[in-house]
Amino acid sequence: MTAAADDAALARGARLFARPVAFVTGALSEETLPAGTLPEVAFAGRSNVGKSSLINALVGQRQLARVSNTPGRTQEINFFDLGGRLMLVDLPGYGFARAPKQKAELWSEFIRRYLKGRPALRRALVLIDSRHGLKPLDEDIMTLMDESAVNYQIVLTKADKITPAELARRRDETAAAAAAHTAAHPTVLSTSAVAATGLAELRAALSELARPE
Repeated sequence: MTAAADDAALARGARLFARPVAFVTGALSEETLPAGTLPEVAFAGRSNVGKSSLINALVGQRQLARVSNTPGRTQEINFFDLGGRLMLVDLPGYGFARAPKQKAELWSEFIRRYLKGRPALRRALVLIDSRHGLKPLDEDIMTLMDESAVNYQIVLTKADKITPAELARRRDETAAAAAAHTAAHPTVLSTSAVAATGLAELRAALSELARPE
């Protein structure tokens, strides 16, 4: 890709994420899912990995997606309409939900059914805390997406919390692990919602999935 093409992609991403964004609904069951009329990008990851913070940073709003220090606070699949061109989907965190076991199991099954059976889903972003790297639960969700033919991309979060050298090693390790998964996008992105690192590149990548201008 040429530098000009890179600049064009960054500009497309900036235009897309400058559009108005609005909360649509929080779905607790398949019956309450919105009609899949827009391309969807789902944000998945372990609880407290920074999904809501990343969504807020991408759209330039502090309180669009609810942020909490309590793992497992997001208990619905939350949908956000980005300018009538792309639906951002905030999935409940997996692996550390503050909820009764039975309820947590129902969430997990609901998320699996959403990932496997949502025609509008164009890509899932699997968020990984850059300080800790891939964990068995992350590998499980990646395997599920492989089996369901869900295209997904790994995004490292909280990149400001480690040194550049550590981040480079983590990115290389993660990319090597992702190469063994059939549905994984080959490029691993590094982001920080606090320092705004990697946000422009992620916006550019997501703009390729949006409804055309």
